[in-house]
Amino acid sequence: MTRAAPAWRRAAVAPRVALALAWLAVPLVPLVLWAASDRWPYPAVLPTDWGLTGWRQAAGQGAVPALGRSVLLGLAVAALATPAGAMAGRALALHRVPARRLVEALLLAPVAVPPFAVVMGLTTLTLRAGVPGTVALVLVLTVSALPYTVFVMRSAYAGYDVGFEEDARTLGAGPRAVLLRVHLPLAAPALATAAFLAFLVGWSDYVVTLVVGGGRLVTLPMLVGALSSATGNDAVVAAVSVTAVVPPLLLLAATSLLARRGAR
Repeated sequence: MTRAAPAWRRAAVAPRVALALAWLAVPLVPLVLWAASDRWPYPAVLPTDWGLTGWRQAAGQGAVPALGRSVLLGLAVAALATPAGAMAGRALALHRVPARRLVEALLLAPVAVPPFAVVMGLTTLTLRAGVPGTVALVLVLTVSALPYTVFVMRSAYAGYDVGFEEDARTLGAGPRAVLLRVHLPLAAPALATAAFLAFLVGWSDYVVTLVVGGGRLVTLPMLVGALSSATGNDAVVAAVSVTAVVPPLLLLAATSLLARRGAR
């Protein structure tokens, strides 16, 4: 009975995992087919002419620089929002915070309040403060990502055993050694998850980048929106859309691997 239980559980979970993967993969099939086709007239089930014209046109439309800007923007937001969320989450989970409910409500405000209202308010503040456009964009997106990083890290620190750090200090470890050899390894899976969510906020944003950036900073989502507004370029839109899917999937795989190693 002891050996049969894990096998039974795996058999019950496998169909659910397969259904979830199919749910995520099926919408990508038409995109991949369009990206690899030169002509796909209705009502043909498959493209009639295969080719890479869409990819060449996407490169000519500036997809490669837009991809680089989106990656840098996502990494910048993750680099700022992850440590800030970790510090706030640790404080909320392990320390007594005055007016805790008010603090949590303020941290959740960027998600609860309509995004356009938050963007317009923060844009006004950054303009009056004379903050450069790119810096203001990163700061506004970091504020938008904070609710996700804070509450991921708060949940992680709720089950965090501070005794490991106390034991390390008792054995003579300094603050730096405790941080690098005890704290970060234990919190690494949650930090990876928080960084992934923060990266997605910066990577996939359209409204904030358009409003704060003023249309001067063209990212991949903005390029997809601009190309989608025209007609007759389905292959180009599909190629850019497939390109936009790849980096988050790679980062998700790396995050899952890190979380698995951390669990071990």
